[in-house]
Amino acid sequence: MSGIGKLFVISAPSGAGKTTLVRKVLNRFKGLSYSVSHTTRNPRRNEQEGVDYFFITSVEFEQRITLDHWLEWAKVHDNYYGTSKEFVRTCLEKGRSLLLDIDVQGAGQIMTSNSDLVSIFIMPPSFEILSQRLEKRGTDSRQVIAQRLENAKSEIVQKDLYQYVVVNDDLDEAIEALCSIFEKEMAQS
Repeated sequence: MSGIGKLFVISAPSGAGKTTLVRKVLNRFKGLSYSVSHTTRNPRRNEQEGVDYFFITSVEFEQRITLDHWLEWAKVHDNYYGTSKEFVRTCLEKGRSLLLDIDVQGAGQIMTSNSDLVSIFIMPPSFEILSQRLEKRGTDSRQVIAQRLENAKSEIVQKDLYQYVVVNDDLDEAIEALCSIFEKEMAQS
């Protein structure tokens, strides 16, 4: 593949199933790379450094803000998250399509500065199911879950800013809907 790769941005409220869907897409599309974000939060069970995230301190993250290192960054749930500008540029220039799994704040930053991307929002089927999924995950305290649910309200309101919206009610149907978007968009690059 030559030329410039295509940039895909996927966002969702916490607990909507975005990570599961992203993994399925990456398994199906071998020509698609994944942008590993940086974060200041602690790793969850089974998360690996450099695979799921690059885990850094708040001081390191803030230094990189000053150095204009980030394509996008945001403070979400009291932790920083960001995407390396250099990594994205290098990948796209090599002709690789790239998937960014990022929050609504970061996606908004990229969408205002880069019109040549494909944006996808993953919706939970309902707020009640979202709450159940977060509790079932067993990774967060009640206080953190409440904060994630509160943030989800403002994130869901922004779904219409995205080119595509996929409702993750039935996992297999959501996977197929998402893969259809990638097939269509990658065929156009």
